[in-house]
Amino acid sequence: MKSFIKDRRIALGVSGGIAAYKSAEFLRLLVKNGARVKVAMTKNAGQFVAPLTFEALSGHKVCVHMFQPEGGPDPEIKHIAWTDDLDLVVLAPATANLIGKLANGVADDFLTTFVMAATCPVIVCPAMNANMYLSPAVSRNIETLKGDGFIVMAPGEGEMACNASGPGRLPEPDEILERVVCALAPNDFSGKNILVTSGPTREFIDPVRFISNPSSGKMGHAVAAAAMRRGGNVTLISGPVALKDPFNVRVEKVESVHEMARAVFSHMEHADIIIKTAAVSDYIPASPSKQKIKKKEDSLCLTLEKSVDILKEVGRRKTGQFLVGFAAETEELVKHAQEKMARKNLDIIVGNIVGGASSGFLSDNNKATLFFKDGSIQDIPLVSKEALAHRILDGILGRMG
Repeated sequence: MKSFIKDRRIALGVSGGIAAYKSAEFLRLLVKNGARVKVAMTKNAGQFVAPLTFEALSGHKVCVHMFQPEGGPDPEIKHIAWTDDLDLVVLAPATANLIGKLANGVADDFLTTFVMAATCPVIVCPAMNANMYLSPAVSRNIETLKGDGFIVMAPGEGEMACNASGPGRLPEPDEILERVVCALAPNDFSGKNILVTSGPTREFIDPVRFISNPSSGKMGHAVAAAAMRRGGNVTLISGPVALKDPFNVRVEKVESVHEMARAVFSHMEHADIIIKTAAVSDYIPASPSKQKIKKKEDSLCLTLEKSVDILKEVGRRKTGQFLVGFAAETEELVKHAQEKMARKNLDIIVGNIVGGASSGFLSDNNKATLFFKDGSIQDIPLVSKEALAHRILDGILGRMG
């Protein structure tokens, strides 16, 4: 995420609504990720949050007035100068008044005049009373903005400051940040349907015990989020994890290897790219007990049987899909990864040695080697799993043409 935001020039426009307090938190997230942010406010916005708050967070003077308050000459035409080298404008909150002005070409203060002059993408984040949001006039104005090329986020739903409930809440700051990343990231997976699997599976021995593994799902979720940010139409099939669902990704949750297999086989026909990061069980209990197994003997023998090999079966069934697998090994990575790639008909396999505390399972980082079907190999040093996800996507893009 940070790589797409760092050093990008972003203007934040704040209009007069109670949700303006959330804009301060959103600004903090932008700055934390390295963005260079300037803030423009309407006069009414200053009634909810003082400009000094945004000045302290951004490190820049906030612009409210078209002209200097004391009425003296202004050395620059600010609403034009602000658009120079600008990468993005975010309007949060965007009130019914601001949306109506922009949709109808009204520029009567600094914020509206500046937005009219901007040539970069503009994200509009509506925030208002539910009845206002659902009114024909606002609906019509929002459709006009979309037709004019504005990026309009859907508002959240819930209870509002006016005690009403319904659509109209400003999206949460982290959701707006995700939309910013999507607007700034390359759109190189646009039109591609991408299927990703993530996390572990659980195979129950009895109602209270199961066989599993330490997979946290962080790698798979990072791949799904990265593909979505780069324009992909992403479906994530996830085993049991303690992670938030990636923004704007369809998520199907499963538990056992058989549930994951059914989900993958049902979705793979419509996928252009399949990325199997999930750590599924190779063996499952042959006869799970329907009741809790009581502790009686000094030892207990479990009979395990092979589970369905999802990756191998996808490789056998695929009809043009680009297939990526993972190989978590403890030794002889090159040998085992290349054998697995050939045996399972993969286009890329991502191999890594597990067991270290700094990478692999549970860690936020990973060190990996990409093995390609054409025989080439790419070593990737220790990086964040988000960064590794983008390196994998770059490898896919290079091989897909």
